[in-house]
Order: sequence, then C-alpha cells, then structure tokens
Amino acid sequence: MFAVLKTGGKQYKVQSGDLLRVEKLAADAGEKVQFNEILMLGGDDTVLGAPLVDDAAVQAEVVDQIKGDKVIHYVKRRRKHSSQRTKGHRQQLTLLRVTDILSSGAGASGVKAALGAGSAPKAAAAPAAAAAPTATAAPKAEAASGADDLKKLSGVGPALEKKLHEAGVTTFAQIAAWTEADIAEMDEKLSFKGRIEREGWVDQAKDLAK
Repeated sequence: MFAVLKTGGKQYKVQSGDLLRVEKLAADAGEKVQFNEILMLGGDDTVLGAPLVDDAAVQAEVVDQIKGDKVIHYVKRRRKHSSQRTKGHRQQLTLLRVTDILSSGAGASGVKAALGAGSAPKAAAAPAAAAAPTATAAPKAEAASGADDLKKLSGVGPALEKKLHEAGVTTFAQIAAWTEADIAEMDEKLSFKGRIEREGWVDQAKDLAK
C-alpha cells in the first residue's frame, strides 16, 4: 500500500518503511508525527482525494533534523562600476521514517499532526517537548551501562563514539547487524561521508562481537 501526501508545498509518494526528507517540521528526534493531507491511497484499491482522502493519514517517526546540500546564488551586473554578490544557503530539513499508512481512523490515532517549523505556537509545543526527555532517558541510561568500547573500531575516537551513543548505537552487535539501508541512514544522519564502508566497521564489529 502506498500514499501520496502533501507537506511543505510538495507532494511525496511513500510506503511504510521509507526514509523521507521534508521541509523542516516542529518536532524532535524520536517523536511521532502524522500527515493528514493525503491526496491519494494506492494498493489493492485506489482512492483519489477530492481534494483530500477523508480520515486518511500517514504516520512517521522523526529520525533527525538535518540540512540539505549547499546552494550557491551568484549575481553579477555587467556595467561600469558593476557589483557582484555571492550567497550560500542550506535548507533545513526533517528526516523521517514512515511507520504506518492509515486508510481510516486518522482522527482517533492520538498522534500529533505534523507542523512546519514556526506553524505551532511555542507555548503549545512546550508540553510535548518537556515530556520527551522522561520517555527516552531511561532506555539511554540502560544501554550505556552495557555498552561496548566502540573506539576499538578503526577511525572511531571519543567524538565519533559520542555521536554513535547519541544515535542509540552502543554495541558491536548493533553495528554488525546493519544492512545497506541502515548504513545509508547512519551516513546521512551523522555525516560520516562513507566512513562506515571505507573503514569496514560492519566486518570489524562482527569479529569484535564474538
């Protein structure tokens, strides 16, 4: 089953499990969001919205807040005493993993609607942000107590180990089980620039996990 959703002025065709980069949303990593602007549902039965599909939604989990590639804007005026100007821009984006596509029951799901950055008042967003640390603090503390020394991996120092811990990666077994999709996701999320495959972390982790 797939859905076509609209967010940030753009349309995206998604399936459950897809990684998606959208215009920045007002949500923290680990939070669940819901897109209610569904233009089409596909699968065994195709449903077209008029303009939206009633009571349908796409639910996703926020993986990280990231930035897009740098765009250079250059202006030069070809005149006497001409001027020139160069500006760079990196668009703020939100990295999501699609978890579920609802053909009905969107209103009763209990997941907050996805809002673009700046769409929700700060006062309204504060309770959700305050509740998030209490929900995630216990698992992180528990994982850290049984963590492996990731610095044994080639090219991993204290700074990279800290990044991996913050991403929830604390053991060699986790790294040994990474698929190509997992490697691509971590590469994108932590800006490793191909380091995982270049250094052979997965093979090293398999040996160290024995």
